[in-house]
Amino acid sequence: MSILKTVAAACVFAVATYTPAFGQSLIRDTEIEHMLRDYADPILVAAGLQPADVDMYIVADPSLNAFVTGGQNIFLHTGIILESGTPNQLKGVIAHETGHIAGAHLARVNDGIAAAQAPMYVSLGLGVLAALAGEGGAAGALLASSQQFGALSFMTYSRAQEASADQAGLQFMEATGQSAQGLVQFFERFRYQEVMSNARRYPYFRSHPLSSERIANLRGGATESPYYETLDGPEELARLQRIQGKIYGFLAEPEFVFYRYPESDQSLPARYARAVAYYHDARLERALEEIASLLAEEPENPYFHELHAQMLFESGRPGQAIAPNRRSVELEPTAPLLRINLATSLIATDDPDHLEEASQNLRVALDIEPDNGFAWYQLSIVHERNGDTALAQLAIAEQSYAAGNRQRAHQFASRARTALEIGTPAWVRATEIESVSLPTEAEMRQIRRQQRN
Repeated sequence: MSILKTVAAACVFAVATYTPAFGQSLIRDTEIEHMLRDYADPILVAAGLQPADVDMYIVADPSLNAFVTGGQNIFLHTGIILESGTPNQLKGVIAHETGHIAGAHLARVNDGIAAAQAPMYVSLGLGVLAALAGEGGAAGALLASSQQFGALSFMTYSRAQEASADQAGLQFMEATGQSAQGLVQFFERFRYQEVMSNARRYPYFRSHPLSSERIANLRGGATESPYYETLDGPEELARLQRIQGKIYGFLAEPEFVFYRYPESDQSLPARYARAVAYYHDARLERALEEIASLLAEEPENPYFHELHAQMLFESGRPGQAIAPNRRSVELEPTAPLLRINLATSLIATDDPDHLEEASQNLRVALDIEPDNGFAWYQLSIVHERNGDTALAQLAIAEQSYAAGNRQRAHQFASRARTALEIGTPAWVRATEIESVSLPTEAEMRQIRRQQRN
């Protein structure tokens, strides 16, 4: 029996292999984020929402789950991406979750999940899936500050809310010219969950309980749409499959990756997964051979160049990683993580001639993602090496503020402000951070106690 022949086997396998290593951590990946945004943004517009106001997070967890919290935040487990048979199925799940947002269902739940509201980033090894607790440091290409996501308790929606979200999802899919058949298929695959004990149900179906009546109503509404027979094209399906190969390659143990994607499978998703697995298995030359085959097939793919650079960087070759990182930025210039990758490799060479290019890329990245703590950390290194200690301190203040460490932000902003020229933009920003991160009276008492001890 193949590892993913049945859903049960898939989930048991996934839990056994990478849950202990990754827990429930948020991950960043430009390629996956772009795909999910392409799926979600038209649906969000159809729901009357502004896509820029809705944040999407990827949770490194093999279980099936997706949920919304903190107002307009959508969380998707990697398990639900891996288990989606088609893009339409994943889009259907996103449409359903959007229905919860549009219906303001969160506002009606008294014990919402406050702990999951803060955007906590887990760094990405030069654009790859690698979970790490704590802020990203100089350890290779861990690119975004993060905090351990920790165990979450998910809300349970009422039957009325589920029915409402179902109907809203149907409307959003039809409004975007897409079939809701995928959502029906997704639910039908797991309909046996309604007879399972709550402890044995997948998290998604504990918070989104299924019933035969619910599936029947959903199917009835979906078949009435003129787009019901609209299927995913081969390019869309291939895109999802390569993303699934990438996720599996990064999150599963190499031996299981090789079992699922044997050498006899020369498809692009299989080679993508094996490239990562070989690298994780300390077989760099085999990994580079696989990535070379991918680049030969798609030389203009920024994510293959990104992966190539990551392999070189983390193997202690930051100078060699610069060229593929530059190429990834040329091909995807608006992706902040790719620019941070490039800046990180430039800084790691210890060549002062690279500092200006690194600074420019970090500035562009921070214009797009001003709360990216790792980018601020890297910029502090650039300033320090240039002899601009006050600006380095201000960058650390920005990093600390983005990570929610108000005490550290206040400390470094105060240091920077006293050394900066009064009235300059940097001085104004240091003053702002110092003011908004002023410790509370309780925090001040704790600080004084620590000083006495």
